[in-house]
Amino acid sequence: MTTTRPDPAAPSSTREPLRVALLGCGVVGSQVARMILTRPDDIVARVGRPVELAGIAVAHVGRPRHGLDSRLFTDDPMALVTRDDIDIVIELIGGIDPARTLLLAALEHGHSVVTANKALLAAYGDELNKAAEAHGVDLYYEAAVAGAIPIVRPLRESLVGDQVTRVMGIVNGTTNFILDQMTTTGASFEAALADAQARGFAEADPTADVEGYDAAAKAALLASLAFHTRMRGDQVYREGITGITPDDIEAARDMDCVIKLLAVCQAGKDGIVARVHPALVPVSHPLGSVSGAFNAVFVEAREAGHLMFLGPGAGGSPTASAVMGDLVTVARNSVRGVAGPPQAVFDEYPILPMDDVRTRFQIRIQVRDEPGVLAAVATIFAHHEVSLQTVQQSAIEGADKADGWSATLKILTHEARESDVEACVAELTQSKAVNAAPRVIRVEGM
Repeated sequence: MTTTRPDPAAPSSTREPLRVALLGCGVVGSQVARMILTRPDDIVARVGRPVELAGIAVAHVGRPRHGLDSRLFTDDPMALVTRDDIDIVIELIGGIDPARTLLLAALEHGHSVVTANKALLAAYGDELNKAAEAHGVDLYYEAAVAGAIPIVRPLRESLVGDQVTRVMGIVNGTTNFILDQMTTTGASFEAALADAQARGFAEADPTADVEGYDAAAKAALLASLAFHTRMRGDQVYREGITGITPDDIEAARDMDCVIKLLAVCQAGKDGIVARVHPALVPVSHPLGSVSGAFNAVFVEAREAGHLMFLGPGAGGSPTASAVMGDLVTVARNSVRGVAGPPQAVFDEYPILPMDDVRTRFQIRIQVRDEPGVLAAVATIFAHHEVSLQTVQQSAIEGADKADGWSATLKILTHEARESDVEACVAELTQSKAVNAAPRVIRVEGM
């Protein structure tokens, strides 16, 4: 359908307000609503036209919400997003359905959309972007990745003339807080998670965060933007942090490293890959010093070089700030009668399997402290073409030498193929010189 835009040359004082429909009024939604209602002069100064909150769709209309007019609320979101007097829809309800149906309806009615819904965008971003472009409206989602950090627009617009080769980041504040607590206090994973929940950094059900699903959705968005292609969340390799132990943290410290849950997106001549997993990062690397619930994204581009984006990655205020930034941008476009540039998709690149990824690894092996063991282990690595950079042997504190398993080998590999390391570890596990499965963790930033 064709939408009629107001004349941008008309004096601002004579223009009708831009009307906003808000879906959801939780922690972020309530912040956004209050920012719209309490900062009208600031918004007019930035947009050139008033912005008015026309309605808020919620599940429970009768629930009291301090500072918000009860007449704004409705439990019929579809009626709200398809109203002819709506200009912009802000979606903050999360999840796939009914968010997908509602946003498609809004776009088809000529309404621009601002959303923070990474799960929806990771699964159906291509469909939503095509709908926005077809109807000449905007789809903005800065708040969907890394909270208040401006990373979506730099990848989508500022770096579109460059060639981004790699994006690596800490994009989940909950897991970064947990790992930071394990590093600085010596807490177990379970204790650090309980602390995160007590402070409001983790949900009662933390699965999406600690198992890496949240970060994987964000990695899909980052890869799509950085490499101008299409990637879904289910195409991202994913591992969580539930298996990380204090021993892993200590082994990282011995290498002057810390453990972070990383989202890594890479482009090469054969294709692209996106992966989420715990990794050792040198403390000297920009990502190594990111503490607490902060997020950070490290971008490598052919011409721009290395760029670092750092800031609060979660919470009502940081996320609301990103939503408001998108709202002002979309409102400005509406006043001018234009839509912003669509997401650029230049090509469909092959998505490489995880088996073909090359990186470094730290491998810890409990072995017998006796002659010939190191040679036997080295032979297995050589057989699978995994090159060793360093090998350290240390006695296991408190080990009973009578049982033979009294030493630990800490091995740092050169860059190696994922499938070769997997095969190497499988053979080590079966070796008579090795006690139980080796501990393996990838190394990034070296």
